Amino acid sequence: MGALLHEGAEIHVYQPTMLHTKLLVINSEFVSVGSTNFDMRSIRLNDEASLNIYNSDFAAQMEAVFEKNLLEAEPYSLARWKSRPLKEKFSEKIMMPIKSQL
Repeated sequence: MGALLHEGAEIHVYQPTMLHTKLLVINSEFVSVGSTNFDMRSIRLNDEASLNIYNSDFAAQMEAVFEKNLLEAEPYSLARWKSRPLKEKFSEKIMMPIKSQL
């Protein structure tokens, strides 16, 4: 996540609750919404599902939902990432090499 933040990506943490849904809207036309992570392990092995649809009206609705949820999200900064607890940093170093196997 640090590399993404360093390169200018915006990351926001939804505050009301944990939100497991993944939403992807491309060119206001294609929508993927569901619980599947956007990686090959999730697609091939995990028991999750997503709805993929080409429809500009649905895409506009999902963009509106995203914008509404973004109002209740807190930006996650590079400074916050760098100052996370040592316990988290240590855990990441141990878990990252084996993460794809979990």
